[in-house]
Amino acid sequence: MQYRPDSAELLTTLADLLDDVLLPALPSSLQHRARVAANVVRILEREQRLSPDADQQARTRYGALLGHDGSAAELAVELGVLLRGNTDGDLERDAWHALVDVARADLAIAKPGYDGWEGE
Repeated sequence: MQYRPDSAELLTTLADLLDDVLLPALPSSLQHRARVAANVVRILEREQRLSPDADQQARTRYGALLGHDGSAAELAVELGVLLRGNTDGDLERDAWHALVDVARADLAIAKPGYDGWEGE
């Protein structure tokens, strides 16, 4: 059984401490470092919270295109090799949509707000 607070909550608390308490108390020469540290901690929190679903989504999307299961990283490499030698427009279109969805999930972790892109 996992006791409260969980790791994501601890990371959020640490980021808030850096941003709200320590940053204003630090000399200006150290404030940028505190902002960077808070940002890193927030990325780690989002990774802790969102990464399992993002990884499963990638495995599902890539696995459907390739017809088998594997790790997200292995499937991504295999899909890249397949696309480089591809002449099938349907595969290219389907891969495009899968890659955009996977990139959007990654951006939700690394850079929220940039994951809402709707272009082609």
